[in-house]
Amino acid sequence: MKYPYIDQTGRFIFLLDLVFLNFSMALGHYLVFGDSPPNFSSKAFFLISNICWCCGTVATRSYRLRQPLNISTLVEKLLVAFIYQALLVLGVIYFFKILNISRGVVMLSFSVFLFLAIILRTLLSHFIQTLWNEFGKRVIILGNKSIAESLMTAFNIYPELGCKNYEYLDAELKPDTNRQWMQHVLLAKKPNEIFVCYKEMQVEILDQLIVFGAQNAIKIKVVYDVIEAKPGSLANLDNIPVLHLDPQPAATRKIKILKRSFDILFSVTLMILGAPIFVMLYVVTKITSKGGAFYKQERIGKDEQPFYIYKFRSMHTGSERSGPQLSSANDPRITKWGRIMRKTRLDELPQFWNVLKGEMSIVGYRPERQHFIDQIARKNPQYKRLLNHKPGITSLGQVHYGYAETVDQMCERLQFDLLYCRNNNLNADVNIILKTVKVMVQRKGK
Repeated sequence: MKYPYIDQTGRFIFLLDLVFLNFSMALGHYLVFGDSPPNFSSKAFFLISNICWCCGTVATRSYRLRQPLNISTLVEKLLVAFIYQALLVLGVIYFFKILNISRGVVMLSFSVFLFLAIILRTLLSHFIQTLWNEFGKRVIILGNKSIAESLMTAFNIYPELGCKNYEYLDAELKPDTNRQWMQHVLLAKKPNEIFVCYKEMQVEILDQLIVFGAQNAIKIKVVYDVIEAKPGSLANLDNIPVLHLDPQPAATRKIKILKRSFDILFSVTLMILGAPIFVMLYVVTKITSKGGAFYKQERIGKDEQPFYIYKFRSMHTGSERSGPQLSSANDPRITKWGRIMRKTRLDELPQFWNVLKGEMSIVGYRPERQHFIDQIARKNPQYKRLLNHKPGITSLGQVHYGYAETVDQMCERLQFDLLYCRNNNLNADVNIILKTVKVMVQRKGK
């Protein structure tokens, strides 16, 4: 199935990139020099940046979208084009000895532009993915219900898979009745893909599915129970599928660099643009209750290393004199202003400082205190697997489950965080960030 509107967005992205680039440079110049008109060096910087960006983006085709959409791939291409542009700009400036260009303008311009370009690709890919879900492929799921439910959960959590329009059929395939059933039932539903979920499957059934898919242009995908239940990676050795079982698959160096770069860029941009909000939260927190505006607490992070997490104080001072406690929906320790901050999750904003320090990531898992980690690990030892990763300001568990009020609820939320760790990529991070913003706007935090 072809999607011409994906190709047609290329020209739109190319033009918007240029608009964002010039807007960012104008904004950078205004923030540094105010209303002063640009001098010759500033005009040269504007012109050189535009030419170099056009050369870099055409060379890397960073404006092209292809199905299946993957935000991490789009951002990777964008970063490559951005690096090309930066090197070209610096090379031209050095060659022509245009040395009196403001460093502040350059840093602000490039930071804002890169942020806007990432947002543009994220929103467009989600828009196109919505069209794909609404008008695109139809998915049929057959077989074991427990495996199918896990698969459907993954479809809901990761809409970028394009499998929102799915239907589960609780049918048992038999070699002697398959052909007739496939023709009358499956073809009538006009699927583009069929996921077959069985713990065991006869060779005759698999052969019939392959032939059926080939004859009717339907993709057949088999979900093995061992793959559904265990983390790992599937390799192909001379056409022999081999599943590498790994209790904790390691992230590639490229993913680590992209994730860290994204964390730093996102944090710096938000802290600069959100400075007035930080000041407002600081002042209101100080005047609405006794005590300092900030609150720090020891948490356990990557490799079980303790660190101090920072928040805007949302509770009365001395709220844990009797020992560590979990907060609840109607916790009397929370101040009136603190309750507002928690519902919008604005109390979490100082944690961007933890991200810049390298103690946390934007997306990860919720860091806990050692007191609660010991209790969770006794109930579910798999919690220790999370500690091989950096904790995050937000997480898959927080957006799909929410805050936990008991250790049992922490164990339930743990399943979402373990799923994220097995699918750790920039695409998942952006989806979780967007869902977090939705929670903040709808005031569904606590």
